Amino acid sequence: MSTPSTAVLLEVEGAVATLTLNDAARRNAMTPELGEALRARVAELQQRPDVRAVVLAGAGGAFSAGGDLQMLERLRRVSSEEARTFMLDFYARYLSVLELPVPTVAAVEGAAIGAGLCVALACDLCVVAEDAKLALNFVQLGLHPGMGATYFVPWRAGAQRGAELLLTGRRFDGREAVQLGLALEAAPGAEVLARARKLAAQVAANAPLATRALKRRLAPDRAALQRALEEEARFQAESYGSEDLGEGLAAAAARRAPSFQGR
Repeated sequence: MSTPSTAVLLEVEGAVATLTLNDAARRNAMTPELGEALRARVAELQQRPDVRAVVLAGAGGAFSAGGDLQMLERLRRVSSEEARTFMLDFYARYLSVLELPVPTVAAVEGAAIGAGLCVALACDLCVVAEDAKLALNFVQLGLHPGMGATYFVPWRAGAQRGAELLLTGRRFDGREAVQLGLALEAAPGAEVLARARKLAAQVAANAPLATRALKRRLAPDRAALQRALEEEARFQAESYGSEDLGEGLAAAAARRAPSFQGR
């Protein structure tokens, strides 16, 4: 099993730390193990007063391809209550980035799909590749959105546009992400990490006490977010028991359009 030191890399340069999801062979697909490694790294950084900003990136030219499809298949075979409990813990592992006391900058190259994009949206700022492949494609799999999607997307993009992105599951690129308010700026892919680190360094150069307090002031409404996560976990658990999810996963594996029957 990968350890936090290999599953999620940590590099500190000056006052800026970079966390890198490190499962490039699977485009950093989200598994419980990768999430636990991220949570361990967050706990490590919480004990580092020398770190004043954190960049979150993905190895291998992709931020994250989203939830691991094999994990979704396994969840189809458990009870609704077990699935609901599992999902709440799964969300908490990745959304541990919200527990960092310093500002965070997502550096999004390549794919950031579904729950993977939600983790980027949980960061305070986001720099994205111009040609990034982005989508909140939960419904295209027959799955209710999770990982805080129903909170973060309308919060960033507004109610109407957020609803459109979630209800269609359509793809968009980094340039449009900026227009939608989901990212701060778009850059050529090769420049994304450097630009995110430069932005983090600008933040880290400021007064740390004031910056940490400002991060808390600008943070999501945690009570509202928790309510959204609990509802998402309940609805996702219902999705796992549906024939539609089976069809969505089969269609994704076969690279064909799904044919949902509402069962």
